[in-house]
Amino acid sequence: MNKEKKLELIDALTEAAFKGGEEILKIYNSDFSVEHKEDNTPLTQADKNAHQQIVKYLNQTPYPILSEEGRDIPYNERKDWEYFWMVDPLDGTKEFIKRNGEFTVNIALIHQQKSILGVIYVPVKDEMYLGIQGIGSFKVNQYSQKQDKYSALLLEENALPKTYQRPYTIVGSRSHMSDETRAFMNQKQKEKGKVEVMAVGSSLKLCMVAEGLADDYPRFAPTMEWDTAAGQAIVEAMGGKVINWKTKEPLRYNCENLLNDWFLVTL
Repeated sequence: MNKEKKLELIDALTEAAFKGGEEILKIYNSDFSVEHKEDNTPLTQADKNAHQQIVKYLNQTPYPILSEEGRDIPYNERKDWEYFWMVDPLDGTKEFIKRNGEFTVNIALIHQQKSILGVIYVPVKDEMYLGIQGIGSFKVNQYSQKQDKYSALLLEENALPKTYQRPYTIVGSRSHMSDETRAFMNQKQKEKGKVEVMAVGSSLKLCMVAEGLADDYPRFAPTMEWDTAAGQAIVEAMGGKVINWKTKEPLRYNCENLLNDWFLVTL
């Protein structure tokens, strides 16, 4: 897919994420109830409403959709998809329920198992992250207030990564900190001396590496493909890496089993 074609998709992509975020905030700012999925993870009406909005916008494109809310599509049906949208309408459901604001809308375009275009929207902060393979990564604050959102996203001043004066920083999960992750952090502390460790929810951890706020995000605990696809596009487009800990290759998508291997996000 050439540069022009990718840019043509950005309006639908970012508007889908933004409208999904609006639906999430309606529930977030109400007295919401929590259901549970078959695997016992919490599901709120926000997941469903955001999914419906996102699908409405992405259906304007020619590509099929694989969403956490529609994950029952058989592998035999999706394995031959050349391009498709990978969607997590609400990443960080536990953070949503805790009301700490650390949840996101994640959408990525996958081409032959690679994430080539990704957006992460942070509804509570009204921040939009965008990664475009071969072009770069960008972040816009107060996204909803921009008159020309498309142009604002692609301004050079919004390009990632930014430059920060900080110690070596590792970011980890707020809800899923494994023993292996702690061991990685301890080893880095021995190597680097001063290491700052931060805990953040959802795909914001990938955003922190992409933005230059963190050096590493080790994830030695379960995640699904829709948790990482958008963030990987953003990290890779700014020059970072999302490495499968087992194969030492970039994470791949649309596998028969949608459960990711352990991975490391690094600058």
